[in-house]
Amino acid sequence: RRPFLRSTVNPLGYNLFYLVDSFLVIGPSEPIVAMLGADTVLPCRVSPAMSVENMEIRWFHSQFSDAVYVYQNGMEQAGEQLVDFKGRAELVKDYITEGRVAVRIHSLRVSDNGMYKCFFKKGSDLEEALLELKVISLGSGPHIFMVGPEDEGIRLKCTGKGWFPQPEIQWADAKGEKIPSLSEDETQDNDGLFQIEASLLVRDSSKTEVSCSMKNPFFGQEQVETIFIPEPFFPRTSPWKIAFVVTLVILGVFVGAVVYLARKERQKKKKLSEVKKEKEKESKSPLWNDLYFFSPIPTVVFTLDPATAHPNLILSESRKHIYSKESVSQNGDVPTHQEQGESEAIFSVLGKIFLTAERRYWEVEVNIGTEVGSRTRWALGVCSDTAKRDGWFVEHPEKNFWVVVYKAGEFIFPTSQRKSLSLRQHSCRIGVFLDWDAGNVSFYNMIDGSHIYSFTGITFCGTLRPYFSLQGAGASLTICAVCCPRKLFFLKSRSFSLGINPTPFKER
Repeated sequence: RRPFLRSTVNPLGYNLFYLVDSFLVIGPSEPIVAMLGADTVLPCRVSPAMSVENMEIRWFHSQFSDAVYVYQNGMEQAGEQLVDFKGRAELVKDYITEGRVAVRIHSLRVSDNGMYKCFFKKGSDLEEALLELKVISLGSGPHIFMVGPEDEGIRLKCTGKGWFPQPEIQWADAKGEKIPSLSEDETQDNDGLFQIEASLLVRDSSKTEVSCSMKNPFFGQEQVETIFIPEPFFPRTSPWKIAFVVTLVILGVFVGAVVYLARKERQKKKKLSEVKKEKEKESKSPLWNDLYFFSPIPTVVFTLDPATAHPNLILSESRKHIYSKESVSQNGDVPTHQEQGESEAIFSVLGKIFLTAERRYWEVEVNIGTEVGSRTRWALGVCSDTAKRDGWFVEHPEKNFWVVVYKAGEFIFPTSQRKSLSLRQHSCRIGVFLDWDAGNVSFYNMIDGSHIYSFTGITFCGTLRPYFSLQGAGASLTICAVCCPRKLFFLKSRSFSLGINPTPFKER
């Protein structure tokens, strides 16, 4: 240890110089980053290395009295510790004789975030170092919802909760180009976690794929969700409005020319009066009340095909309701779905309808019962008419299955980029939209209007059929009748109908 020359003044006014042992306290040069709910350590050491067993050591938050942990006289001094840290902070002293110690904080909270100081005192010598702890939480979300048509576009809402610190939120199109939010709103709950909501108005019908991302500003980790909006879902301007605007422009040019050529105040006033009256008359026309309408999206009316039903499925007399037999014995003849070493039966049936080169929409009501067992599983969507469903098979796009699968309380999407989201209701209504020409199949939760998933960029060939599979006691699937008009986007928003007309198909 290097001696340090210290001076003092005695009562007679003389400077007295003497040698003392000096030391420095060194803390981490970078902020300590830790996840909410995890444990972390705040380390400090003295230089030069020496034993600190007989020193007073203290970690505190913003003020000296805000003690996180106090070590003095060779033991913990719990009396000075803040209530928030009692039972959560402990001294790590494996290398205390070498001058290296740390305080470990268990079960991190949002309130633990911030600046700390570690303080060392030996006799009259004292030193301290500054540390920064950054507590982060990657919350849930983002989740995108279609609120409904608005101002010649579709309004989207992106939500997330349980974030800390406040996340950066960003909308983007399929090319990755950023789109500014229409509005953003954030709140903090009692635990200090952020809940954020951003809205976007999409007017360009070519932007059928929009993503919302939330990123922790310090940690840099990002979570993204993408929504696919079929082009027919966009409202478009009525041709009556276009005709009205063109007529109004022509009328204005004509009136202007007459006024310019006449150069008479009387004629000018007269023409302006005529224009004013004409505008008032046109503004009262019912054309203003019908500025938007949707392209029709034909719904399909079909039943189930008993010839394609697995023996363990029971169909209702109307051929629109499916449920599984309560007792099912699995044997070597039962088709199975194998995943991560597990094997389970697949009991499937097809719709008695053949889909080719058209846009079609239908809805299915799903009931999973009040008690969801480990074997409760269902899937729905479309598959090729020639897709293999005998023996062992997988419901995957490579095998010409475009379906969403529900198992163990969450949706599972059989694609290379898998994601899942919880289904809280015991029953739900799923909308299936097939756009053959655009090559996409989209799924929507019609209970809250949210987008579930979309398969895009598909090149269909042959014919497609609606596909259903079901397993588990108490679970059932029902093909619903879609009324005209159907409110697709917002069961919690204002009324705005799509004008969907049921189109019956000839069953084969």
